[in-house]
Amino acid sequence: MTSPASASPPDRFQPLLARVLPRLRAVLPGELLSDPHAIVRIERVAIASDFAIDTLVRQPELLERLLRDDGAEPPAEPVLDASNRADWPALLRRYRAAGSTRLIWRDVLGLDDVDATLAGSTHLAERCLQIGLEAVETEFAQRHSVVRDRDGNAQRLVVFGLGKLGGGELNFSSDVDLVYTYEHDGESDGARPLDAEHYFARLGQQLAKLLDEPTVDGFCHRVDLRLRPYGNAGRVAWSFNAMEQYFQREGRDWERYAWQKARPIAGDAAAGERFLDSLRPFVYRRYLDFGALDGLRGMKAAITAEVARKELADDIKRGPGGIREIEFLVQALQLIYGGREPELRDRRLLPSLRALVDARQMGAEAGDLLADAYRVLRRLENRLQMLRDAQTHALPEREDDRDRIAFALGFDDWTALREALDVQRARVATEFEALLAPRRRRNAPDALTTYWRALPDGGDSEALADAGFIEAGNADGALRDFARSPGVRGLSDSARGRLDRVMPSLLQAAAASSEPMLALRRLLALLHNVLRRSAYLALLDEQPVALARLVEVVSHSALLAERLASYPLLLDELLDARVAGPLPGRDELHAACADAAPGADDDAEAVLQVLNEVRQALSFRIAMAVRDGRLSAVDGARQLAWLADGVVMRVLRLAEHEVAGAHGRVPGARFAVIGYGSLGGEELGFGSDLDLVFIYDAPGGEHAHSDGARPLEVTRWFARVAQKVVALLGAVTGAGRLYDVDVRLRPDGAKGLLVSSLASYRDYQRDRAWTWEHQALVRARFVAGDESLGADVEDVRRQTLSRTRDTERVREDVVSMRRRMRAELDRTDAAAFDLKQGEGGLVDLEFLLQYAVLAHSAQHLEWLSSRNTCELIQATGESGWLDENEVGALTQAHATLVDAGLACTLDRRPRRLPINDAIATARAAISGAAKRHGLDFDQDASR
Repeated sequence: MTSPASASPPDRFQPLLARVLPRLRAVLPGELLSDPHAIVRIERVAIASDFAIDTLVRQPELLERLLRDDGAEPPAEPVLDASNRADWPALLRRYRAAGSTRLIWRDVLGLDDVDATLAGSTHLAERCLQIGLEAVETEFAQRHSVVRDRDGNAQRLVVFGLGKLGGGELNFSSDVDLVYTYEHDGESDGARPLDAEHYFARLGQQLAKLLDEPTVDGFCHRVDLRLRPYGNAGRVAWSFNAMEQYFQREGRDWERYAWQKARPIAGDAAAGERFLDSLRPFVYRRYLDFGALDGLRGMKAAITAEVARKELADDIKRGPGGIREIEFLVQALQLIYGGREPELRDRRLLPSLRALVDARQMGAEAGDLLADAYRVLRRLENRLQMLRDAQTHALPEREDDRDRIAFALGFDDWTALREALDVQRARVATEFEALLAPRRRRNAPDALTTYWRALPDGGDSEALADAGFIEAGNADGALRDFARSPGVRGLSDSARGRLDRVMPSLLQAAAASSEPMLALRRLLALLHNVLRRSAYLALLDEQPVALARLVEVVSHSALLAERLASYPLLLDELLDARVAGPLPGRDELHAACADAAPGADDDAEAVLQVLNEVRQALSFRIAMAVRDGRLSAVDGARQLAWLADGVVMRVLRLAEHEVAGAHGRVPGARFAVIGYGSLGGEELGFGSDLDLVFIYDAPGGEHAHSDGARPLEVTRWFARVAQKVVALLGAVTGAGRLYDVDVRLRPDGAKGLLVSSLASYRDYQRDRAWTWEHQALVRARFVAGDESLGADVEDVRRQTLSRTRDTERVREDVVSMRRRMRAELDRTDAAAFDLKQGEGGLVDLEFLLQYAVLAHSAQHLEWLSSRNTCELIQATGESGWLDENEVGALTQAHATLVDAGLACTLDRRPRRLPINDAIATARAAISGAAKRHGLDFDQDASR
């Protein structure tokens, strides 16, 4: 081992220290650095952390305090108020840097153990979040007041910390996993009211920006919001009620692990604890939950594959015998036994480990071994991150870094450290593999029928285990609750007979699925909704193929399962012979929407209900065709766009009817709805919003008026129509809502008018639009309204896009915009690739083709007839801009990524996947083509 902390460091570190001390002398009084004891302490910190020295140079007063009392007291907290609003980011970042440097000082000099360092990192992050939230809350309330529930009670944001933040064991340079929630729906009571969801989403986004956004002072804490329901695809802030419904319907095994450690760390803590009480049955089941091991096996398999693929054996977090294996082992045992033993539900790992030993769910020797290994690994993890404040878990490759870390941890050299580390990791891996050893299963013919018919009071759950349910206790509890439910008890004899015949088949099919418990939960949700509709039970009883198909669908598609449970009418689609036949074309889809509730325009609610049912049925049929492989993902996206066209046409007709009823019509006026983005490009996904732009034209221009009893000036008349369209598309009915709408692509964006005249639209595109707006115009397409106006808008589009441009300037603008988007939106990380925004993803391909159109369509006018990606690839290939090999490779790449993204959507997963061979090939094709045409979207290329 190396010499004690009071001794001077070895001579091999003198070149490093020779650079450090002059920097400090330049900012400190000379007498402070004259004490040999002080010099030794500074030298030891300097060897362990460049970050600490950088902070001390910037904050010399901090070094004075550390030398005086070794950081016995944390630094003073910043005060954020209206008088120093511009300084908030800097104040928080300086506070975090000072607090972190204090932790380094105390850790390196042996004044704190690893437990204290983890607790200190947690407390520092909590205080930054709390101080930041209080500041942005006060500022936000001045604009919008506060949200009140129906009883007039003020509501506050609840910020949950998950992961190591929630567990109180945050590592030194970790991001913070946050979920934003609020207790009740309501509205703010200020002059500019906001509903609760938007109010708290905006508030949370401001908080994240205040902490996360890099400035000249660096960052305060990296904020990760992806653990909320549906990840990045989900809303930013969720009500407690919406969260509970999500976990009841769609909660996954990994979310149980995540929410084990959840803790309200800012905002309304009391409300947060109430929510966690209500969530406890989701996390901790009433029965011995050995199914937790099955979910753990899946998560571990994914991590093992990632480690192998990315050669992460030296990653002390994810690699074999690493920190995550200890965490998973302890959490799995908590999930198995915690439902019955409340003392095992601690959020913190080390106390949980001790509780497992005390409860005799783990041997004392194993408990001590894992606790020792955990402290060794966490201390090393902190030192890796303390070196340069980097979020790393990998052992360093540079010899000098290895030497510094080994010395600072008290080892003679790196070899000694590595040998000690390998011993600890081997012990952890042995314990972890023993936990995951699979159990054998046996099959019991006819046992499920006997079991089901004995419920709710009889029956042996072993029948479920023998059939293949790993989580037999949970399945048994769910089925007993279902059998006791009023819906089942109130069935007629004939309906009960059908249910008794259907249930064993459903159970057997669910048990044979890839995720038995997930399939069972989804099936029971569906059955609850169809019990009173005997026709559905009869169909399931009499159509075994359809029953098997139902289980298959709900097992593999969260989206379709959710829609079946919410709208049982979709069972008609599942069991209809047409679902396996040819799909309706564009005209048929439009006609089906146009015929929704004919003659009922005076009853908007009735029209929306019927139209929603039509949309649900048709989109379900499209989804089934894609899932079954009868329709490619690309063709499915096109059909979804055609369906959306039909819906917008019908809604526009309804909106114009309502406005005309109140204000008459504007004689001779024309109105058009233009689809942008994925709608315009005919590449719509399931659940995608619609990018819409509204254009009008009227004789007499701005001076025209409607001819009703309460006439409106023309701009206001069409603004009312556009507002109606947006509201009707987003209105919630018994069959759900039609679509969310985004109107930010209109001229001048959010600052511009909701509707534009044809003349102003033409002028804007000619004189004021940015390059990125012309890029968006590439995909713009007439969707609904007056076809002659649609043709005029298309003329504007063609004239704008075919303009002769400076090719180099276009290239610079397109590359700059793409780099900026990737920096803001790309969610690719070590585990998964962002199919849309990642390098070589779908947006890169879109930008490549948009660049082609802007830079070269003056010489290739035929390109302007194409809007979707496939057609643009073919058109640019036929003209020779793309060569034959590029056309084939990009067409395949597009198909691969769209197919992967649609599969994620169907299972309600974020569009982020581990990179397999097909995705790697697609990325390479797109990135390669972009670079060959002078478009290097790589962020590093600009440095």
